[in-house]
Amino acid sequence: MITWQVVADGPLRRLDERVDHHLAGRGPQSLAQVLADLGSMPVALPVLALALGYALWRGARATALIAALTMALVPALIVPLKTWTDRAGPLTSDTGYYPSGHTATAMVAYGVSALLLTSYVRRRWVPPVAAGVLTVATGIGLVLHGYHWPLDVLASGCLCGVLLIVSSMGMRRSSRRAAASAAGKMKDPAA
Repeated sequence: MITWQVVADGPLRRLDERVDHHLAGRGPQSLAQVLADLGSMPVALPVLALALGYALWRGARATALIAALTMALVPALIVPLKTWTDRAGPLTSDTGYYPSGHTATAMVAYGVSALLLTSYVRRRWVPPVAAGVLTVATGIGLVLHGYHWPLDVLASGCLCGVLLIVSSMGMRRSSRRAAASAAGKMKDPAA
């Protein structure tokens, strides 16, 4: 629905643009820049690489592969949407701003990192909460700095939320298979 509203210049898009004019350039711009940078590849991908490395070290090869493939899907989904929608940014006539690639990168990199690490920490709520805070902070920084319209950020969140749900289901299924396989080997040492 969001994409349809953006492409068709619907009332939601017009509301988005009115709201953004009250947000873009507001607040401390140096902080907005730092927050926006949380979704950049040089920041988010090393976090994911560390989580992948830890999962691999712990022997969770299948879940690490699912996480890596989920991250690889981000540009495959976002870039064609940017080209198709051809939306200009809030403070520029340049196009390719919808949906937000930085929000997508942040949400998936931090989200799959949280999925990978949750089973290894005592307080299981910490990784998903941290991932959520980092993603929301990225979106706020992007809007306040004027890099994206609010709908750009929201659309990435919706799309990547679906990606994370599918990834989570695949990781859980993979973990169950690995646990069943390990239990089977313990019962039958000859296997």
